[in-house]
Amino acid sequence: MKITRFSAALVTLVTLTTTACQTDLTGINVNPNSPTTAPAGALFTNATVTTIGRFNGSFNTLSMTSLFAQHIAQVQYVDEDRGHIRSTTIDGLYAGIYVGELEDYQKVIGLGKTSVSPNTWAPALVMQSWAFQNMTDLWGDIPYSQALAGDAGGSLTPKYDTQKDIYYGLLASLTSASAALKTAPATDAGLGSADVIFQGDGSKWQKFANSLRARLALRMSKADPAKAATELAAAIAAGVMSSNSDNAMMAWPGDGVFDNPWASNFGTRDDHRMSKTLLDTMNALNDPRVAVYAQPTVADPTKYTGLQNGLTNPYSAFATTTSRPGAIFYPGATSYGTFGTAAGKRTPSNLMNYAEVAFIQAEAAERGIGGVSGAAAFYNAAVTASIQQWGGTSAQAAAYLAQPGVTYAGGATGLKQIGVQKWIALFTQGSEAWSEWRRTGNPASIKMGPNAYPDVLTVPRRIPYASNEQSVNAVSLAAAIAAQGPDNYATRMWWDK
Repeated sequence: MKITRFSAALVTLVTLTTTACQTDLTGINVNPNSPTTAPAGALFTNATVTTIGRFNGSFNTLSMTSLFAQHIAQVQYVDEDRGHIRSTTIDGLYAGIYVGELEDYQKVIGLGKTSVSPNTWAPALVMQSWAFQNMTDLWGDIPYSQALAGDAGGSLTPKYDTQKDIYYGLLASLTSASAALKTAPATDAGLGSADVIFQGDGSKWQKFANSLRARLALRMSKADPAKAATELAAAIAAGVMSSNSDNAMMAWPGDGVFDNPWASNFGTRDDHRMSKTLLDTMNALNDPRVAVYAQPTVADPTKYTGLQNGLTNPYSAFATTTSRPGAIFYPGATSYGTFGTAAGKRTPSNLMNYAEVAFIQAEAAERGIGGVSGAAAFYNAAVTASIQQWGGTSAQAAAYLAQPGVTYAGGATGLKQIGVQKWIALFTQGSEAWSEWRRTGNPASIKMGPNAYPDVLTVPRRIPYASNEQSVNAVSLAAAIAAQGPDNYATRMWWDK
């Protein structure tokens, strides 16, 4: 029998077709180098490193919030310190977070609930809540309830929720996470070593969730006093941080790939000095943290001197006569000299600390809300915890607390002391220090610098929305601006009374 080339090809085609009926060949369309899913642990680690770098890194703190709080000042490239934030800085903060870490956390939450693992999904929900809290405290109204649903058929132009609704939602999420962590079975392995905050310790995640809930409750206390008091009491009763061992921190490997973001910035740039507002306050109180937060001036190693915020081109006059941030934030050899050591790359980034929680309880006790008493005791505990967190001793804390001006006075004066000391303790947490100043007005010495741009009338109360929202979500953006107020730095958000 003669078989032509055509008939041979036909036989081959029939054979392949028959085989295809027996074997699913769709697998050849799957690229093993481009997976469509990832393990929950890998997603959580990546999201956490990214979001901490985003909100506690150089773009947010060194270019915006630590300047607003006047912890840091710019000694060169001073546009931000004079009141003009680059649109690229704002866009960089906003644009990637929804499709990046917020979406990753959402996937971890889904994977954890599918596998019935509270120790997986609850930490992801806490971190997602921390990120949303940072976002709403920057912009006010933002997409929340309709966000993160585009890949599941949801809106690609989500509405902007009011900050009140966002705060209520975050309080509910944190309550849910805390309850789940409390009842998680001992057999729930959770995230394990992929948890770069608490290394899989569910009890510490529970305290972090409750402490964040207390932070949110106190922050909204002027806007919604009844809800704030109820939530604050419930959060404290559920169990908040009680010592520095509970601090929520990201300990960086310092391996040249994953380094403390301040150290990475200071390795190649010499744009910042300590703010005069902060160092003047600390120096007047003989604060033992000065030598940790700051370095002596180059011109006079016996002095710690801050730079006035909002100057025009101050480098030539003040570069050597004002203090750089502390050596613990520097990587050793830099492109402009040697400051600190390689250990600076491993300096932890702080998300929330016991000192802040104790200050929350001190203020609640002084104001008579949340079922808390003993304002002086909590105030002393907060100051002591902050000093010890930064390497000081209990003896230094006791001597500091014994000084006039630091010893707790109670009443209206006591509330001012709590506000100022909390602001000092929140160093490196620019968003929180700025938010606390907006909420309390302490310290009263924060004001725009002498060379602020003429159109800048006030220290920012919020930042403008990302410019690309005008292109991709204009209708929702316009509705948010109409509801909240003009899209500028002076508009106050819901809790900022």
